[in-house]
Amino acid sequence: MRFPTLRTPAGPVPAGAPDWNPQRGSAMPYHRYRPAHERVELPSGDRRQWPSRRIEQAPLWVPVDLRDGNQALAEPMDPARKQRMFDLFLAMGFKEIEVGYPSASRTDFDFVRRLATTPGAVPEDVTVVVFTAARADLIERTFRSVEGLPRVVVHLYTATAPIWRDVVLGRGREEVRDLITEAAELMARLAGDRPGVRFEFSPEVFNLTEPDYVLEVCNGLTGLWDASPDRPVIHNLPATVEIATPNVYADQIEYVHRHLARREAVILSVHPHNDRGTGVACAELALLAGAQRVEGCLFGNGERTGNVDLVTLALNLHTQGIDPMVDFSDIDEIRRTVEHVNRLPVHERHPYAGDLVHTAFSGTHQDAIRKGFAHHAEAAADLGLPPGRAPWSVPYLPIDPADLGRDYEAVIRVNSQSGKGGIAYLLQAGHGLELPRRLQIEFARVVQESADDSGREVGADELYALFRSHYLDAAPAVDWRTGEEADVHWAEVDGHRGEGNGPLDAVTAALRAAGTAVDILRFTEHAVRSGPDSDAVAYVEARVAGGVVWGAGRDSSVLAAGVRAVLSAVGRAARGQGRMPV
Repeated sequence: MRFPTLRTPAGPVPAGAPDWNPQRGSAMPYHRYRPAHERVELPSGDRRQWPSRRIEQAPLWVPVDLRDGNQALAEPMDPARKQRMFDLFLAMGFKEIEVGYPSASRTDFDFVRRLATTPGAVPEDVTVVVFTAARADLIERTFRSVEGLPRVVVHLYTATAPIWRDVVLGRGREEVRDLITEAAELMARLAGDRPGVRFEFSPEVFNLTEPDYVLEVCNGLTGLWDASPDRPVIHNLPATVEIATPNVYADQIEYVHRHLARREAVILSVHPHNDRGTGVACAELALLAGAQRVEGCLFGNGERTGNVDLVTLALNLHTQGIDPMVDFSDIDEIRRTVEHVNRLPVHERHPYAGDLVHTAFSGTHQDAIRKGFAHHAEAAADLGLPPGRAPWSVPYLPIDPADLGRDYEAVIRVNSQSGKGGIAYLLQAGHGLELPRRLQIEFARVVQESADDSGREVGADELYALFRSHYLDAAPAVDWRTGEEADVHWAEVDGHRGEGNGPLDAVTAALRAAGTAVDILRFTEHAVRSGPDSDAVAYVEARVAGGVVWGAGRDSSVLAAGVRAVLSAVGRAARGQGRMPV
């Protein structure tokens, strides 16, 4: 197939390139872009400390879905959707929630007023955050919206990066600083001595702003707002458009962290976006560098490639043995709610929450997971703990799906890439069958042939149907009965009698008398489930007429299941040759 719109790289191989790398120069206009080190003024003089640190506790999480995420939707949330998302945040345990941009739309203003005027709408320990630009009329409208809320953060933002100052605002450093200061003074006057009101400032595009300028502006606001440990100010440092590797952002955060005035009176917050696909990494390294608070959205909604994903961040901590301080025990309910509110799907491969993230199709992966589940159950029993409380260590599964409210049905799924381990796991988990290893190998070939023919995934029920048709239903239609006389077991198969040490030995003797030589090489049986009313399943590996074949039988009687398994082996040996010769 040809792709006429693509330009296959045909430039020279770079000088000095090793023989194993024959990549050629492309026609992509990469020369139009400046590397990050030419765009970002990196702090100097301080030795990095963040690379040797560890994250040991969750930051303060602040979902901004109702404001920043909402601004990115083609169809912004209506009041009912806003309320449903807010209720979800409360149920999950978030304690600081940005609820809107009340000066930007009537919907946002009315929603904030409803929270402020409805008794019990906001729990006593939850702080509402509202967002405003540095303009007097917008600030005044914002304060009108929050009248009556006992705990509120008013979040002021202004772009501070040189290109925004020059191109968007048309003002110099001093003018932008004065603009911010005037807005901050107005906020202080409107708040007065009202308890429960705190302030937040975001130097938008922080990651492209001169570090000394960020400190000048932020330290000025810390003093103006008279921040103290019991009434701290929040300085939120956004990677508004991600432009560098995460280590650069961490260096910037650490520099501010070390040089902020009244550091004990400042909550250092970050707000990474995901333009380079490294928003989560930026947030994690920022926490190492001194950040205490993270703004983001559930599943990473937001403009362009979105805000940092709070679900991934929090569950990353969970898998490191750190309490995420929010609840994800029903990840599918969370996902369904967010999909409904945003009118956007969560990708099937989204970390932790996607439909396929706990699923293995590969045969080697499936076998490792199946063995891992068995080992985990044994380890839990040795510790005297239920499996859901025992330390987790299962190959290919960094988190126990049960922690997120998922069952194990979707962990192993079968297609043409799958192997015996996955097939055996699905039959055991879905239908209680515990196939012997050599039977697993044989049946895997049957399944792979079916999957190759159809090109589709094979579900647990379809697997059982295949197993039933190839094994359980393979026994020929013969009359048989068994009994015991004077400690001698006997059997009759279509009128032919045989005797033996046990019922199955007698059945094989009767079959030999009928002209079919059968020797049982291996026999196993088990109950399908616990309890006295469970069916039994038996598996027989037998030599029949010179060839080795497997048979299986299922019945409420253990004896009948065993006989059916022997007859299944005989029938499979004779399949395609008409009725079993007797």
